Amino acid sequence: MNIARVGHPAPDFEANIYLNGGFQTMKLSDYKGKWIVLCFYPGDFTFV
Repeated sequence: MNIARVGHPAPDFEANIYLNGGFQTMKLSDYKGKWIVLCFYPGDFTFV
């Protein structure tokens, strides 16, 4: 199991994303060598 740690490279992972009107699967390694920003909202789509 890979664990994210401050000061270390982010572990590779896959996630479903919404892009250009549809859902797709992306891998962090697809963006190796590029700058990216990851946002995480734990309350999205929970209807709480």
